[in-house]
Amino acid sequence: MMAQYLALKAEAGDCLLFYRMGDFFELFFDDAKVASAVLDIALTARGEHAGEKIPMCGVPAHAAVGYLQRLIKAGHRVAIADQTESPAEAKKRGGSKALIARAIVRVVTAGTLTEEALLDARAANWCVAIGEAAGAIAVAAADVSTGRFELVETDAGGLAAELARLSAAEVIASEGSAVEQYATTLRPKSEFDSTTAETRLKRVYGVATLDGFGQLSRAGLAAAGGLVAYLEHTAKGSLPFLRPPRIASAAQTMAIDAATRESLELTQTQTGQRKGSLLDAVDRTVTGAGARLLAADVGAPLMDKAAIEARLDLVQRLHDDGGLRESLRATLRSLPDIGRALGRIAAGRGSPRDLGQLRDGLDGAWLLGERIDRLAELPRLLAEIAPRLRGHGALIDLYKRALVPMPPIDASDGGYIAEGYDSALDDLRDIGAGGRRAIAALEAEYRGRTGATALKIRHNGVLGYHVEVPAKAADALMAADSGFTHRQTLAGVVRFNAPELHELAMKVTQAGSHALAAEAAHLEDLTQTALASREAIAATADALARLDVAAGLAERAAEGGWARPHLADHACFDIEGGRHPVVEDAVRRTGERFVANDCGLSETNRLWLVTGPNMGGKSTFLRQNALIAVLAQAGSFVPATSATLGLVDRLFSRVGASDNLARGRSTFMVEMVETAAILAQATPQSFVILDEVGRGTSTYDGLAIAWAVVEAIHEDNRCRCLFATHYHELTRLAERCDALTLHHVRAREWKGDLVLLHELADGPADRSYGLAVARLAGLPPATIARAKAVLAKLEAGRAKTGGLAAGLDDLPLFAAAVEAEEEECDAIRAEVEALDVDALSPRDALEILYRLKTLARDA
Repeated sequence: MMAQYLALKAEAGDCLLFYRMGDFFELFFDDAKVASAVLDIALTARGEHAGEKIPMCGVPAHAAVGYLQRLIKAGHRVAIADQTESPAEAKKRGGSKALIARAIVRVVTAGTLTEEALLDARAANWCVAIGEAAGAIAVAAADVSTGRFELVETDAGGLAAELARLSAAEVIASEGSAVEQYATTLRPKSEFDSTTAETRLKRVYGVATLDGFGQLSRAGLAAAGGLVAYLEHTAKGSLPFLRPPRIASAAQTMAIDAATRESLELTQTQTGQRKGSLLDAVDRTVTGAGARLLAADVGAPLMDKAAIEARLDLVQRLHDDGGLRESLRATLRSLPDIGRALGRIAAGRGSPRDLGQLRDGLDGAWLLGERIDRLAELPRLLAEIAPRLRGHGALIDLYKRALVPMPPIDASDGGYIAEGYDSALDDLRDIGAGGRRAIAALEAEYRGRTGATALKIRHNGVLGYHVEVPAKAADALMAADSGFTHRQTLAGVVRFNAPELHELAMKVTQAGSHALAAEAAHLEDLTQTALASREAIAATADALARLDVAAGLAERAAEGGWARPHLADHACFDIEGGRHPVVEDAVRRTGERFVANDCGLSETNRLWLVTGPNMGGKSTFLRQNALIAVLAQAGSFVPATSATLGLVDRLFSRVGASDNLARGRSTFMVEMVETAAILAQATPQSFVILDEVGRGTSTYDGLAIAWAVVEAIHEDNRCRCLFATHYHELTRLAERCDALTLHHVRAREWKGDLVLLHELADGPADRSYGLAVARLAGLPPATIARAKAVLAKLEAGRAKTGGLAAGLDDLPLFAAAVEAEEEECDAIRAEVEALDVDALSPRDALEILYRLKTLARDA
């Protein structure tokens, strides 16, 4: 046995090996030590290997899913080595001492889960592969629990953003790849060969050409092939359900880098929680599939104006018709998750209950489709998805006739095929039931014949049906002419066989086993029928999810008084009464009112410089406008009185930062890296929010950096930007930057206390109120008094010398300064270019060096 285990462990590699032994999965050696610590179960030892006791632990097979969940959450991968034959088959093959054959039937990893208990119903579970070819990069992503399969063309700069959008459970890359740092698992390079991948995909989808899927690049083929190869490896040849790949380009959605996603907390907070994120504040879906689709929408806002308007039209219709919205949501709430049920069935891990969920879900979808067909003037998107809700009449009818109303999860005990579906099966059940009634009658007869009133006919896996009496009543049955045969004596009871009982038991057992076999055959046929329609079923699941998202967004808009955004064809951002959805919810729970603010950015007023005290609401104002852009392009109403905006191609947020010690970066370094990315990538169609740029270094350095960044945004990037700062010296830029305007969050001091009004007003703040905020934070009075004295000295010195602002008025604008630097370098460059180096004597060379040094000093 140990030789068999070691061979399977070598095949499992770095996975923990669940080795099936009877009713338990056992783990040995280091696997046992790891699992016992994670699962908090006893670590024991047995036998010997290489002269040492073998550490081991085990978990019951019937409860394995719960233990797998804990191991996967702890970051482990598990190979399942199951018995591939029964003990009886092994005995027939090799005698009484034959070892039961075992094989690894599945590798359980974080990205390949399908079990309901292991998945979050409201979150997609992506397994991602990164492909590279000819300098290009592509990402292939599959959620095997639903069969969703996406291919996205990107580049080295956009890869991190795509991975952040997907928030993958697992990332696969080839060994030796340039993108190894992103991978959780490395696979052989041969699996990512684009030519081999093309052949593999054709085999998987049973097609002669991939042209029907769209234009696949070599990098896309490499990614898709690598992903499919990995899924085949983990499923041990039984590939899970994969729909045809949907090919997309990163340019089809708003570009949002990882830092911005984290800063804005789009789908999860910076601590990794869903609660407190934008998604949590918006989500009013009533199905798991709807919640997963909403997360995808929020994570990838569209760039296609027509597609956005189509989503908004549907939300508008359901927003305006509250009765229709409520009836749709009530129906959707009662429907099972047919997408994930189909995924389990296709992966070979389906149950009778999953077939029942398909029946009930498709039946509910049919009724929804009929109700929608009766509506007048359907929005375009609703007209497109309505037909996909129907078309499964034959399958629904078959499952209604074949399955009991509440099919069980476990098929091993039968009982899931409905009465009347198969007359032969009904006959077998009648025989079994009749036999059980006859056994009950025989029990009564035996009691009367023996006088043993406590006599019972029982059943177990070893003896089968047998007679059991208390030990004190066993003498009558022990007699030679009693008709009973002694089988077993236990403490307090004695067990017997009898010819009549044996005959009846054979009938019951045979009828039961034949009935189970008949049900299993029906289950296989019903499963194959579902798989034959899996594409259409998956399309229905998608349609239900889209309907749920639209109804949920309509509900959220009605609940919060949100407005439909209007999309313009030019770069504008005009928001009246804008609010932060997450903060507004938090404020409402305290019984207070969120203060709404306007924002008006245009081509001639595209950069707002916002000043004011800490805690005054600057960061909230910046973030709420970025979130409004995300919601609008995701197809949602927005938290505002009105909103008109031009499409945002790239969204950047530099609001708050923390050390990245793992990569050797301080807070200031992180801030500079993120700011550099903004200046390098932002376009005139982008939207940027920047908060306190430069605060992580010395005052002079920080002001200089902030000054240069504002000028670069204004002169070079020319994007829509909200820039919050405490450097009041930056307000001088309003005199020289035509598209920059000054704004501040209002605050007042009243009887020594600071009153934060959270209102935005035009013009610069009169002062920063830093000491007042420090007092609010609870700094000791003595410390506040000392700070006040130091501040007075500093302000007096600044008044005499010009302070930080000294000389700023003489600075040329950003572009002019760059041109001046280039001109200063030209004299030196001209001198050097004119030299004939080969003709110079040592003395001539020395004189030229002195002359160049003089030129450099004078410049």
